[in-house]
Amino acid sequence: MSQQATLDDLVSLRRDLHRHPEPAWREFYTTARIVDELETRDLDALYVGPEILDADERMAVPADDELDEWFEQARAAGAREDILDRLAGGFTGAVAVLERGEGPTIGLRVDIDALPITESDDDDHLPAAEGFRSEHEGFMHACGHDAHATIGLGVLDAVAASDFQGTFKVFFQPSEERVAGGKAVAQGGHLDDVDYLLALHVGLDHPTGEVVCGVDGFLAVSHFRADFTGAPAHAGAKPEEGDNANLAAAAAIQNLYGISRHSDGATRVNVGLMGGGTATNIVAEESYIEGEVRGATTELMEYMEGRAHTIIESAATMHDCDVEISVEGKAPSARSDDALRALVGVVSEGVEGVDSIVDSDELGGSEDATYLMQYVQDRDGLAAYVGVGTDHPGGHHTRTFDVDEETIRIAIDVLSGSIDRIAAEQP
Repeated sequence: MSQQATLDDLVSLRRDLHRHPEPAWREFYTTARIVDELETRDLDALYVGPEILDADERMAVPADDELDEWFEQARAAGAREDILDRLAGGFTGAVAVLERGEGPTIGLRVDIDALPITESDDDDHLPAAEGFRSEHEGFMHACGHDAHATIGLGVLDAVAASDFQGTFKVFFQPSEERVAGGKAVAQGGHLDDVDYLLALHVGLDHPTGEVVCGVDGFLAVSHFRADFTGAPAHAGAKPEEGDNANLAAAAAIQNLYGISRHSDGATRVNVGLMGGGTATNIVAEESYIEGEVRGATTELMEYMEGRAHTIIESAATMHDCDVEISVEGKAPSARSDDALRALVGVVSEGVEGVDSIVDSDELGGSEDATYLMQYVQDRDGLAAYVGVGTDHPGGHHTRTFDVDEETIRIAIDVLSGSIDRIAAEQP
């Protein structure tokens, strides 16, 4: 790919990333492929892996053996060895920097990870029909992050070719799906001078040609894992000698769903994973649950988180078990700034293929771009989360999800035009 990619080049790149989906902190091939492309550009700086992150703020990092498995898989797929060496230990992602004279510093955040979902192999599923279905069985790009990474490169090219004045940074962020990478990137030092930040998502139940100028309604979220430890015993002969970890987990689950809702706004709780025990005739020595709490604001999420931890600890005490609670991912709430929302709307009016402009929409879910948004806003900068619609045959996080590739061009035009205008007007 040349320094100024064509749309066909970008579609080819998106399909390559789609064929090689990688989950949180295991985006080895994805990062290597992005960096390989970035190195063909005339950049002023390129930061890779541990250079973009605060290592102490990474959450939900997989075990070494799992990281090694994905690392070797990326190598076998043809990822460049010199780039892979920089990503060892699950330090994935990149930040690209363009400097074009005096002006503000503007950032664009795109995420790059995939999901643990088996992709459809039906004949009417375009990736299957055209040969770019996931090659990593059980994993797929079911949320459009392959398109996000591609759009990030396309916007970089467009800004470089424009009359932009200032500094432009593209953040290729790992581990969004686990809400486990945003804080590490926000604390990595590269946002310290950013005056304006845009974040991107395609789809969100909006069709191709529709732009949402500023998404709001982010639910703050905290993912937790609780590991219970009791004492084993023979379930028939001496059940009273055991401390049943499964009972502790069951009590925790039942009572978590009894947390009182809050008058200040919406709250959520869900336990999505559980397991424990070794045999039907043994009182379970170990068990675990994994779940999440959410709130319409960060404060409401923290209310839910505090109540959840109390309930889990009380359930362990009730059944004479020990418990360890770990936070596996977390993100605050956030709002898009009106000044950027308005500017994106004006730019979108002049973009070919945009036939509908929505000022604002409620996400109704969670996203760790909020860490980056808040980091900029807390330093008196402005941030907005832009939605670019795409026709997709299945909903997000389903086996038939796909991206209408016309969205790539539309998103590049909307975002690069907005970045040029922000630099010129400095709202």
